[in-house]
Amino acid sequence: MCTLLGLRDQNLPMKELRIIFMGTPEFAVESLRMLVENQVNIVAVITAPDKPKGRGKKLGISPVKEYAQSKGLAILQPTNLKDEGFLQELAAYEADLQIVVAFRMLPVAVWDMPTLGTFNLHASLLPQYRGAAPINWAIINGERETGITTFFLKHEIDTGKIIFQEKISIGENENVGELYERLMQNGAELVLKTVEAIAKEDYPQIDQNEDQPLKPAPKIFRNDCEINWHKPAQETYNFIRGLSPYPAAWSTLNGRQVKVLAAEKTNQAVVERPGIWSSDEGSIFVSTRDHLLRILELQLEGKKRMTAEEFLRGNSI
Repeated sequence: MCTLLGLRDQNLPMKELRIIFMGTPEFAVESLRMLVENQVNIVAVITAPDKPKGRGKKLGISPVKEYAQSKGLAILQPTNLKDEGFLQELAAYEADLQIVVAFRMLPVAVWDMPTLGTFNLHASLLPQYRGAAPINWAIINGERETGITTFFLKHEIDTGKIIFQEKISIGENENVGELYERLMQNGAELVLKTVEAIAKEDYPQIDQNEDQPLKPAPKIFRNDCEINWHKPAQETYNFIRGLSPYPAAWSTLNGRQVKVLAAEKTNQAVVERPGIWSSDEGSIFVSTRDHLLRILELQLEGKKRMTAEEFLRGNSI
């Protein structure tokens, strides 16, 4: 895949397509920005409704809405994607193509509306890691490679025909936040490449190969993030970096819940049962099934993120 540098030729047919973009979080903003900066005709943006945030419960807007407002784009925020009024409003835009990046599941009436279809950007090499948290699960499972996929939507989630894929290596010590940034940038370029190919009517439609064991990527909840110190050090290390910085792996220390945000492996064999915390000259260690892990950064509930050395100045183990 060639790197997309600068703005595209003003006469490309993709400039004439009427496109609706759907997305909500920061991950989707980069793709929308790539399209806007290349003069793709975004006739409307669909994003999540505003929600109360923080202690003051003030209405907060999504990152996609914030960017769309800054560019003067039309914005729709339906609470019910099957509502007849919304469907009529959507149809009035007469979109040729719809693009989905980190949005919610769409009903058939929505994704089947445009003449050229609706495609999605997914942060994995489909069919592997279908689901809500593909970046987290790839690292948690110790993968050395992942990628990005654009594919046409169909009724079953993340199962449509593949348009393009790009493989991306995962660093041995890379956490989910770092990988997220790379996939977000590369994904934006792949979205633009996909729009250009669809506009030229020159693109593949590849069936997903399900004749292989498939690894899922379900949504991750708070209770799923508790560290099991009885697992080997490598698995525990992957679990911590696969949840850092968000939603963050956690454990208990002196009866208090603590997020473990960064760690490193050691070659020191354990001499106590898994889960035992200890400290030594500004360092914090925890026993796993086979080796000690050194805790580098952590955060007590209600407190700021701190290094192990900072933590030990005011806390004992």
